[in-house]
Amino acid sequence: MSASQTTDAPTLLVKIFGRDRPGLTAGLFDILASYAVDVIDIEQVVTRGRMVLCALVTRPPGGEGALRATVHTWADSMRMQAEIISGLGDNRPRGLGRSLVTVLGHPLTAHSTAAITARITATGGNIDRIFRLAKYPVTAVEFAVSGTETEALRTALATEAAALGVDVAVVAAGLHRRAQRLIVMDVDSTLIQDEVIELFAAHAGCEQQVAEVTAAAMRGELDFEQSLHARVALLEGLDASVVDKVRSEVRLTPGARTLIRTLKRLGFQVGVVSGGFTQVTDDLKERLGLDFAQANTLEIVDGRLTGRVVGEIVDRAGKARLLRRFATEAGVPLAQTVAIGDGANDLDMLNAAGLGVAFNAKPVVREAAHTAVNVPFLDTVLYLLGITREEVEAADTHDDDEDGFAGTAVAGPAETEGR
Repeated sequence: MSASQTTDAPTLLVKIFGRDRPGLTAGLFDILASYAVDVIDIEQVVTRGRMVLCALVTRPPGGEGALRATVHTWADSMRMQAEIISGLGDNRPRGLGRSLVTVLGHPLTAHSTAAITARITATGGNIDRIFRLAKYPVTAVEFAVSGTETEALRTALATEAAALGVDVAVVAAGLHRRAQRLIVMDVDSTLIQDEVIELFAAHAGCEQQVAEVTAAAMRGELDFEQSLHARVALLEGLDASVVDKVRSEVRLTPGARTLIRTLKRLGFQVGVVSGGFTQVTDDLKERLGLDFAQANTLEIVDGRLTGRVVGEIVDRAGKARLLRRFATEAGVPLAQTVAIGDGANDLDMLNAAGLGVAFNAKPVVREAAHTAVNVPFLDTVLYLLGITREEVEAADTHDDDEDGFAGTAVAGPAETEGR
């Protein structure tokens, strides 16, 4: 067994730090190579142009004195600082339980960071690595945590996050995270900024009546199917030409196009389920290149809306059922799906998915979902999947100004106008 394979063999931690420039890493390892050491671990971080490079290596066969002198002389010539620490073996073994904690702040303050990290420690967790996913206007930071179970950590951090006003997602670490290959979204107030039934109601002149039925449903006086039929009945007699008008009025949520384009280019499949209407979701499916779409269907006879819906009703239970159906058709295990929604009728779907994301949702939905996003950029969800801003920019190469994303301050014109 070689020295690098034992747990108690002498090792050296070689650290250099200073202003970053090309060739530093190669230069250090050229020196280390001349002393015939084995590399056990490497870590390099660059922050605001300042680099910290650490190399854990075996002790040179002839002793460490000459290596120390050579490294310090080279570091001085490069206007860097060097530190070399003797010790035994590699890093200590990590505790059981591996989780990835993503923290989103707008901004991310030192106070909230201190509180989150303190709560991780209080659960018995140890922070093994910290990595920044994005910096503007949403700061997204990922902590790799060991030593505590994912569910216990998620529960502990959910309360802390709500009190601090930051978004925290906790998922089990492992290859399956990037294997979540199906994303299913709600439409109204999630993929788009509007409530489609209200757009139709505006053309029918019955906005107030529709609002009253919606309020009754929210008070629990009507279930979703009852409220759907009651609201659609108010649209009876509306000319079918209004469908095109409503489609033109739909406004995508900032970041929607970027989210979908990035996911598609990374090999994900994307679908939508809606308590709204296929007359709108079918158009969205075509425009955005979605793989799946299902909603309720307004009945049209002789060029006019009848005030009825036909076919399968998409309600709270129906959304979860469709998530499972889409997963089967996509060949994706349910545990490797992500669901995004904002309303109580999304809860079954959010809880059925491997990761349920409450997007700018009511408190009851935020509390029940796996995690919540409370910033106005839909593509922020990408960071919860461990996808960095740089990866987003590389995947979303369009320069047609069709979409804003969480690396820009405002949405592009088409996000605002809905086309």
